[in-house]
Amino acid sequence: MKIGVVGMGLIGGSLAKAIKEKTEHEVYGFDIAKEVMARAILLEAMDGALDDAMLQQCEMLIIALYPEAALDYLRTHASLINKNAIVVDTCGVKGYVCDEAWSLADEYGFRFIGGHPMAGLAKIGFGHATSEMFFGASMIICPRKDIDIETMKTFKDVFDAIGFGHYEIATPEKHDRIIAYTSQLAHVLSNAYIKSETAKDHYGYSAGSFRDMTRVAYLNENMWTELFFENKDFLANEIDGLAERLLQYSKALKENDEEGMKSLLREGRLAKMDVDERSKRN
Repeated sequence: MKIGVVGMGLIGGSLAKAIKEKTEHEVYGFDIAKEVMARAILLEAMDGALDDAMLQQCEMLIIALYPEAALDYLRTHASLINKNAIVVDTCGVKGYVCDEAWSLADEYGFRFIGGHPMAGLAKIGFGHATSEMFFGASMIICPRKDIDIETMKTFKDVFDAIGFGHYEIATPEKHDRIIAYTSQLAHVLSNAYIKSETAKDHYGYSAGSFRDMTRVAYLNENMWTELFFENKDFLANEIDGLAERLLQYSKALKENDEEGMKSLLREGRLAKMDVDERSKRN
């Protein structure tokens, strides 16, 4: 099968490398940076360039761009996409992307599946792409309700082969609501936490907790700003909820309420135990 990959950055480049190394499929890539294209060819991460002629031959197309850029690509290339092709995006928001992508799929005849690989690194770009990026990773997929079994099987065969170990099927709304908490809020919290003046004096006083809390503060502000605003309602709600909960701890301290603090900490410990137990059952 011929597979096109649009956007040869960290995710797209890793997908291209994984498909090339772990399957018999042909990979054709596109990136606006000519030096990335040249390097991808040199490292045998793709078989050739994804031009308009090749786009019409691809039976699967993976769009690994930021959400607005992904939709722009679909808008300008929808008429060239193979009518039997499966088109998958990798964007971190789904409601913003899926609604218009499904409309374009209806108009031009291809099949679209919203996708979000739960994998990544703090670093960006093709230079950090690796074929092992997705080993054991979870893939969230947002298919249409009327999608056929054969399409899903073809999709799963490809993504199984490159290492994905778990799939979650969700509506775009469910995806965006949960991702606002599990991913986007974590980036906001980490980014705010590291801004304390005390952080400058952490050396020798910090260990795993500090590293865990600050890891995702190292982010791509352009990408994350776009994702935050495309999911702003869910994310703002999570930020407000966290702020309200944090103030309860501050209030207990200011009022010398030791029993209140114990209660808050106990609630958090039990909540963590409950979440871990639920994870074991899944």
